[in-house]
Amino acid sequence: MNIVEVIQKESAPCASKAAVIEGADSITYDELLKITATLALSLKSEGISRFQRVGILGTDSIDYIITSLAVLSLYAVIVPISSDQTETEIRQIIDKIDLDFLIFEKGRFSQEGARMLSPDGLFRKEFYLAKKEIGELPCDEYYKINPAFIRFSSGTTGDSKGIVLSHEGIVDRTDAADKGLAITPQDNILWVLSMSFHFVVSILLFLRRGATIILCNHQFPESLIDGVMRHKGTFIYASPFHYSVLANSGQLAPDALANIRMAVSTAMKLPENIASEFNKKFGIELAEAYGIIEVGLPFIKFPSERDRRGSVGRPLPGYEIELRNRDADGVGEIYLKGKGMLEAYFSPWRGRDRILQDGWFRTGDLGSIDADGFLSIRGRDKDMINFMGMKVFAPEVEAVLDQHPFIKESLVYGQSHPQYGQLPVARIVLKEGKADGLDLNDLRRFCYQKLASYKVPKDFEVVDHITKTASGKIKR
Repeated sequence: MNIVEVIQKESAPCASKAAVIEGADSITYDELLKITATLALSLKSEGISRFQRVGILGTDSIDYIITSLAVLSLYAVIVPISSDQTETEIRQIIDKIDLDFLIFEKGRFSQEGARMLSPDGLFRKEFYLAKKEIGELPCDEYYKINPAFIRFSSGTTGDSKGIVLSHEGIVDRTDAADKGLAITPQDNILWVLSMSFHFVVSILLFLRRGATIILCNHQFPESLIDGVMRHKGTFIYASPFHYSVLANSGQLAPDALANIRMAVSTAMKLPENIASEFNKKFGIELAEAYGIIEVGLPFIKFPSERDRRGSVGRPLPGYEIELRNRDADGVGEIYLKGKGMLEAYFSPWRGRDRILQDGWFRTGDLGSIDADGFLSIRGRDKDMINFMGMKVFAPEVEAVLDQHPFIKESLVYGQSHPQYGQLPVARIVLKEGKADGLDLNDLRRFCYQKLASYKVPKDFEVVDHITKTASGKIKR
């Protein structure tokens, strides 16, 4: 099986329809697949073949999609690398995955001896190809799983392993995700996320279903506003940050999103205040998705479930959940099972039999399930602070701090204490112009009104910024 062949077959009825729109440029499905085939022949002549690991480094574009599809069509393995990462981080990924080749957009990397790819296999941009000298071949198991994709996890804990997905797994998990997203050829997708981190469940699914993808992540928010107004988007897949910007934009009238049938919030927990302000302005209830690169998209809280804000919904068909080691409040470790699970961790290699427990994947997240089966994420096990035997979940406290009118963002963590175990403390970034106006006692009172007293941070540190991973998550 090859995911590109699946896309070719399923999107055939949409051959003359726009597949991707980027600014003033547009490409049909027929054109997209023809250019992909041309580039694949060029890459094959350069020596790219099955099982070889090919890093792809570039900004989101029509050409990024073409390049990824061309590599996949050769049964080579794509390794997406974010252009937002530093050169040191990029080289670490290259070394850890032991790439056979690197394809990079002009100006995004420096590599002696790289050759420019033929423009016949590209749409607009210039890409270069560099052949790498690998250290050693992967283990035998790698060659038995039809690998298609290796992606580093977002690295919130610094433990990025390289998640390996197969062509079969990609088909399974896009099928499963579509049980909730229900993508059709009539959908115009407003795309604002990074393809380096969101490609398999989203971009490949949209192409399978013959939808039109409108790239709106350059010159944000103007490009998204243009996508809304000019292209009549029907579906948004974005982070809470993007929805907050839309809700606070003076350029969008309350009826501007009248064509949107579904707006999905992903990448991080959706704060209640953002969900409320978006709904208040546009009359649209955001859907909240709980996605895991090792598993797929197992949970969606649908817009019709407005009274379940704070939850990520119930499992989509094809997925099962267990909470293990529950405490007295019913909070336990989240284990998931379903189709489209990862095949392995690449570096160091760990096959599925060493990762899954009788088919169950330990997510590292903590959650609770109500009587109707709705899951609420309480945080990661590493985000839990043990204060005098009482559990404090950092994301819950951060959500409250971020509601304060002076605070831009926050990070809550546990500080070791010989008597109490851990103390919850916070780093806060103030909004512009608020440096002299914050009274910490007022901030504490604000927290006491919204949190149990033991959850209120015992100390606050004002900082200039909070370190993030390449995918925009807080680095803990």
